[in-house]
Amino acid sequence: MSSIPRRSLSSLSDHLLFRLQNSSINLRHLQQIQAQILTNIHLQSNSLITHFLSSCARSRKLDNALLFVQNLRRPYLYAWNSLIRLSVESGSGQQFLGFYSKMLRQNVAPDKTTFSAVLHGCVVFSEIKVGEAVHCQILKMGFDFDLFLLTGILNFYGKIGDLCSAKKVFDGMPERDVVAHNAMIGVLSKHGLASDARRLFDEMPERNSASWNSMITCYCKWDDVHSARMIFDQNPVKDVISWNAIIDGYCKSGLLETAQELFDQMGSAKNSVTWNTMITGYVQCREFNRAISMFQQMQVENVKPTEVTMVSLLSACAHLGALDMGRWIHAYIKHHNFRIDVVLGNALLDMYYKCGSIETALEVFHGLSRKNVYCWNTIIVGLGMHGYGKEAIDAFVAMENERTRPDGVTFVGLLCACSHSGLISEGRRFFSQIGVYGIEPGIEHYGCMVDLLGRAGFLEEALKLIETMPMKPNCAVWGSLLRACRIHKDAKLSEQVTKHLLELDPCDGGNYVFLSNVYASMNRWDDVESCRKMMLGRGVHKTPGCSLIEVNNVVHEFVIGDTSHPQFTQISAFLDEIAMELRDLGHEPDTTSVFHDIEEEEKENAVRYHSEKIAIAFGVMSTGPGKPIRVVKNLRMCSDCHAATKLMAKLFKREIIVRDRNRFHHFRDGSCSCRDYW
Repeated sequence: MSSIPRRSLSSLSDHLLFRLQNSSINLRHLQQIQAQILTNIHLQSNSLITHFLSSCARSRKLDNALLFVQNLRRPYLYAWNSLIRLSVESGSGQQFLGFYSKMLRQNVAPDKTTFSAVLHGCVVFSEIKVGEAVHCQILKMGFDFDLFLLTGILNFYGKIGDLCSAKKVFDGMPERDVVAHNAMIGVLSKHGLASDARRLFDEMPERNSASWNSMITCYCKWDDVHSARMIFDQNPVKDVISWNAIIDGYCKSGLLETAQELFDQMGSAKNSVTWNTMITGYVQCREFNRAISMFQQMQVENVKPTEVTMVSLLSACAHLGALDMGRWIHAYIKHHNFRIDVVLGNALLDMYYKCGSIETALEVFHGLSRKNVYCWNTIIVGLGMHGYGKEAIDAFVAMENERTRPDGVTFVGLLCACSHSGLISEGRRFFSQIGVYGIEPGIEHYGCMVDLLGRAGFLEEALKLIETMPMKPNCAVWGSLLRACRIHKDAKLSEQVTKHLLELDPCDGGNYVFLSNVYASMNRWDDVESCRKMMLGRGVHKTPGCSLIEVNNVVHEFVIGDTSHPQFTQISAFLDEIAMELRDLGHEPDTTSVFHDIEEEEKENAVRYHSEKIAIAFGVMSTGPGKPIRVVKNLRMCSDCHAATKLMAKLFKREIIVRDRNRFHHFRDGSCSCRDYW
């Protein structure tokens, strides 16, 4: 800054404003500008001070901002108000309270703007006692008839869940305008009192657009989209918020076609929120390809996406295993300078590990400037699913060292990591430590522990744990033990466990198939027939295997028995060639997952056309030599597909990455990262 030539105060002020508006300003430049302003009272204008404080907040230098405000020639109230507001917006709860206390100690009297900012901060950081004290301050300072502040107090009590106090504030208002009524409708909506909210809405002497929108949102929130639509249709002042609210309601109710119809009717009135609502709706309803298509349409219409758009798209890519699309979105985020906060950062982590690239997930993780418990949980779960159990434990240790408190999800991730890597003693230790962190072990923790013990062959101990659980075991818990019975070929216990599963979920066809095969292995053919009849009588079918593979930014879906893919004839011929080559390498088809009472040739054909084999064959046909193949499957890989894929990786000199329902398998040169422990 010393190189700036002499100029008028006006031009100097303009120059400093220009520098402060630069998003890449560094600490040294901030300190230089601070010195300029503090040493020249004529530069201490509202605009320049506000921009300086905003720059400090962007640079996460709020301590510098405090020193700056304390050293101003006069105790400018607007400067303190800006400081408090910015500390709330920056997510700095301790600094927000500290700034307010220092302001009072410097005998700077708060005004309506101060109290409004402090009340908002008390909501954001759940500072209930402070908020109640501020309520008393407001009354003591004579603001007890100020409608603006009374509405702020009403909002405070409503958002912290104190319905009784909110009602008292509302009932005690000397007068109530439309804003106060809207706030009370919002409070009633939050507590599920839709009929009370409607009664208040009907009694309102006047309504504005926000009134109608509050009622639409209220009904949608409590899954009464029919009533919401009636209000929407009656609304004489429909604005973009009204349209967005009703579209969101239909999306959350799973009525995507109706939501799409309304979306199309909006024409040019749509904004980025409208687009995000539809994209998020498709993701939540697992229509991932349609979500991506919606984003492509959004680009064609030159609508600027937001961080919300990116998070939803990354979620779609994660579910589809669409790594190339995910990488493109990451590049788009970088190119357009999106701020990668914990939400967007966590979405990137989730996408990369679920698409099979744990290495890139780790790069993103280590590059995050701030990590919350969700980021740590994602990387721990990701490492565990990829078979890096020890690394997942190391991440947990680092999490503790950074003073991030673990939650229940953290321990689910740790126990799964131990289970997938065979870390028995470590898993037992973590299970025993859950209560030390003030966490009540849930059914998911017991399920992980059953899985850990069962995989390791401690079937009796796993069964005893189920029998002594403080809650009733569900399908996931019994299913973990059943998988262990399959691994260790315990037919007697398998029969017992499968019967429990059929009682809990009589519609799961896979359990009938397994029980039938258990009976067949024991030559109990009458029971086999009985099982088949029971399955047919209940109209139950085994969930078909489905596999996804991304090639040239297009996700292809293969379902066992489905021949609709345009290249299926070529894929089928290629699979026959592969089967012959695998036999030459010594592979004998394992048909234990197929009904025992069909011919062996039929069994071999059944496992040959499992969906992941079709997807892998298509991947080999459609991509260049040496390129990794990534497949996502909805079910657990069967033993035959696992053995065959190891040989295919060696045969085609490819890395084949398969994400099944339980974990990742990285196949390289005839072996799998799971070391056949899955």
